[in-house]
Amino acid sequence: MKGILERLYNGIVKENPTFVLMLGMCPTLAVTTSALNGLGMGVATMAVLIMSNLIISLLRKIIPGGVRMPVYIVIIASFVTIVEMLMHAYVTPLYNSLGIYIPLIVVNCIIMGRAESYASKHNALLSVFDGIGIGIGFTIGLTCIGIVRELLGNGTIFGLQVMPKSYEPISIFILAPGAFLVLSLLCALMNKITKGKEKEAKTKCSGDCINCPQAEKEGK
Repeated sequence: MKGILERLYNGIVKENPTFVLMLGMCPTLAVTTSALNGLGMGVATMAVLIMSNLIISLLRKIIPGGVRMPVYIVIIASFVTIVEMLMHAYVTPLYNSLGIYIPLIVVNCIIMGRAESYASKHNALLSVFDGIGIGIGFTIGLTCIGIVRELLGNGTIFGLQVMPKSYEPISIFILAPGAFLVLSLLCALMNKITKGKEKEAKTKCSGDCINCPQAEKEGK
């Protein structure tokens, strides 16, 4: 259970692919013109990530080391094709909105990176939860960026009017420069929160007064 929770925390906070590792920047900057687009791309990527992690973990002892990367790509591409067909059939407006970025999930460095660094070295259960954690972290990242850009650029969130009618949309936020600006501000906020928690954890008393650095400092 501890390992599962660690995988979830790792993907959502410690190694968030958007705000910490800065991976998958192409879809992050391109499709987050609205909250719905960000959520849709995040969920699609998470589905591919979970299933590819599962299959690669189950086959990790069978796949020859010399051809592992081509095999990973075939597995990932298969699940991307399935997800693309399902989206085309059931969420056609979202499918049309995301466009070419759905098949480009195949070359998303997040998925290939987790396959190589984690799924190929750990059991199926932990690999699945690693995919869930990273997928949730990526989805949260894209959705947050999409919310800010849509709110400031259109005055809406998920298509619902939030700002008053007198609000004048700031169109730059739904353009490329706005994507970089929002990403940088949210990354700065994420860093401030995580650094503050680390600092708070370090200042907490461990109960070991003899070896406490703070006690040594005050005794000098």
